[in-house]
Amino acid sequence: MSLDGWNRVLVLGGIRSGKSEFAESLVADATSVRYVATAAGADDDAEWSARIATHRARRPASWRTEETADDPRRLADVIATARPEETLLVDDLGNWVTVLLDPAHQPADDTATIAELAAAVRACPARLVLVSPEVGLSLVPTTPLGRAFTDALGAVNRAVADACDAVILVVAGQPCRLKPAGALPAAAGQPRTTVPAQSGPAAHTGSTAPTTLPVAATGLVIEPGMELPMPDEYAGPQAVDRLATLDVPGTGLGVLEQVVSFAAATQGTPIPAAWRSVRVLLLHGDHSGGVAAGSRPGESARRARQAGAGEGVLARLAAENGAGLQVVDAPTAAPIEDGPALTAEEVESALRHGWRLAEEAADVGVQLLVLAACGAGTEAAAAAVLAATAGAEPPAVLARVVTAGGEIDDAAWMARCAAVRDGLHRARHSSRDAKEVLAQLGGGDIAVATGILLGATARRTPVLLDGPVGVAAALVSRDLAGQARHWCLLADHGGHPAVQLAADVLGLAPLTELRLDLGEGANALTVLPLLRSVLALAAALPTRPEPPDDEARPDETDAGPNGDDARPDETDAGPQEEEAGPDETDEDTEPDFREPEPEGPGPTTTEPEPARSADPTGSRAG
Repeated sequence: MSLDGWNRVLVLGGIRSGKSEFAESLVADATSVRYVATAAGADDDAEWSARIATHRARRPASWRTEETADDPRRLADVIATARPEETLLVDDLGNWVTVLLDPAHQPADDTATIAELAAAVRACPARLVLVSPEVGLSLVPTTPLGRAFTDALGAVNRAVADACDAVILVVAGQPCRLKPAGALPAAAGQPRTTVPAQSGPAAHTGSTAPTTLPVAATGLVIEPGMELPMPDEYAGPQAVDRLATLDVPGTGLGVLEQVVSFAAATQGTPIPAAWRSVRVLLLHGDHSGGVAAGSRPGESARRARQAGAGEGVLARLAAENGAGLQVVDAPTAAPIEDGPALTAEEVESALRHGWRLAEEAADVGVQLLVLAACGAGTEAAAAAVLAATAGAEPPAVLARVVTAGGEIDDAAWMARCAAVRDGLHRARHSSRDAKEVLAQLGGGDIAVATGILLGATARRTPVLLDGPVGVAAALVSRDLAGQARHWCLLADHGGHPAVQLAADVLGLAPLTELRLDLGEGANALTVLPLLRSVLALAAALPTRPEPPDDEARPDETDAGPNGDDARPDETDAGPQEEEAGPDETDEDTEPDFREPEPEGPGPTTTEPEPARSADPTGSRAG
């Protein structure tokens, strides 16, 4: 459920506002949910019974329902005793107040009971969502009981809202965040509402606050030094520690532990859920000039049309994974050996376009983005970016050019190397500012990809990288916002030298080394089912049971197999001890293990041989 790291959420709303459905969507990705029902049944009220039946029918079968209508004080106990790995949904506090005011439960100190509930919510270690009616906008009731109810519920809402990390008001099915103010993060299956950012410098947001970015008259301003959110620094280590307690027959998940750690940190919970909603963004942007040497004319456009029609490798893998696929056209880059790839205006437009793509995905509840690319000359352009940002030698990061017939085209590879060399030489006096690198060398697809990474970081959406364009964009984005790389996961380096170098610079360890070459993005989708399986397994497995008391290791002083002490009493010397020499303590100090004598002739030691005993029994003299 974790909304941007907030584990305690209060959802307010009027009658039939959709508040319960929204609250349920917040915990839809949890493995199991404890649904705490507070309403008292009414056998003589058919309409009320029908409402309760509707709520029950909407709950998944995996949810466990607990009722607190018999004792309103029990709600605080349920919340206070919840475990950190649990998810609780309390629906709702209005019914709880109704029971609290019931004369059958009087006399009661209502103020103290409300304070106990607020304290339990504030200290709750579990993920907690509470639903409550908002009645403060209506007229003052005309009856004493009505006024007592609104006064009590108002006091409850204020106390619980103060204890919660986030407060959301649902009006006509539209969620609006009240605490803290700003953009509302997406919940599973729910659209996300965006509050326009205010003008002014970027504000540091920390791990739980929304991102405030500068806005000019023309829209979003993307500039170096932006302060974007970081993943939860505690959830990742907690998830790894929890893995060590799972009931598995082997030694665990191996290198795939980092998948669980990454998902936990980006979801803000030590028990992350597998990504259900995934979107693939296929960037189609060609590069002109020598960087595209060896590329078949029109091939990239054919690939893009094929993917858009649901055909080809990428589309089929996306369908197998239940992922959406969106083809994104990027501006064509000019030859970098002759001049800048893009103008400054084109770079700004491409960055904003990428940012909006990430926001649109987050708005519809996408939980994971996959970057893909199919433009001509993308690998050489990415190599140029690596050379400019990481000091790489172009020939070392440019993969061999392979023709459609499977032959290596050395001439095309040399043409690409020359184009990258000439482009770097031409731009040697330009700054290495991120936007300048995109303008001089990067091109439209890398610029759009950079905007996607920044927008995804701002909306706390992880990105699965796969290929040169994605890692080149990650290198550029780190100079605009260093937090972006922490939201990136590298599925496989594919044996590509540029990806391997960029991963080393960014500190991104590839999850696998399958050396797939199915096209940028397709390799990631091939690995995605494995990543989902690991997350589902880590969330569903129980912890290792403790061994029973009777299986505990016996004490060294316990009796032997015959009921006697394991070590005989020193006063009861056996016949062998009587035949020993007078120094009987030597036998007690003799080690259990003796070095065996070697076979064949030769001394067993270099020390002088001690005198042998003439005792016919063979016992050593004392």
